[in-house]
Amino acid sequence: MRETCGPTRSPLDGLSGEEFAVWSGFLQTHAVLARDLDADLRAAHGLLLTDFEILLWLANRPCERMRMAALADTVLLSPSGLSRAVERLETRGLVQRVPCPEDRRGSYAALTDSGIDLVQSASRTHAASIRRCFLDRLSRGEQQTLAGAWERLLAGNESACVWPGNVPARTHETAISMEEGDPS
Repeated sequence: MRETCGPTRSPLDGLSGEEFAVWSGFLQTHAVLARDLDADLRAAHGLLLTDFEILLWLANRPCERMRMAALADTVLLSPSGLSRAVERLETRGLVQRVPCPEDRRGSYAALTDSGIDLVQSASRTHAASIRRCFLDRLSRGEQQTLAGAWERLLAGNESACVWPGNVPARTHETAISMEEGDPS
């Protein structure tokens, strides 16, 4: 067995020990946070983190719907993985599939009223978990540094998931047209 007494080396050629620590710390932090956030949502709402993300993205889209293919890309699931997740959510009455009038092969995933209610409730749980598990452990300056780093790392990345801003609230007319099967 070899003993090393010198500086820590990276197990990856081309990265220093410090660079590897930054990268592996990012990966490990993401894994721990995802596990903790998932546990909180499961305990409080019987909802997987991935399923919550689907509901959250749908809730913040016009008419609370999104093309299945675009949704799969957004939540980083394969089409079959998204299909299974949407099936779970359909079984619970939280999502419905709506045929796409522009493309008979495509469909939308759309929130039901129960889905809207659950995502609103689960959002409060999720926000409290994010604060407890992540934000409260960082100073304001560290939060600003990370936000700036994420912005720089994602700049110009077309595949980055852009959070919708100021999406109009669901209207009564939208709710009626959804109930009648009109996805627009």
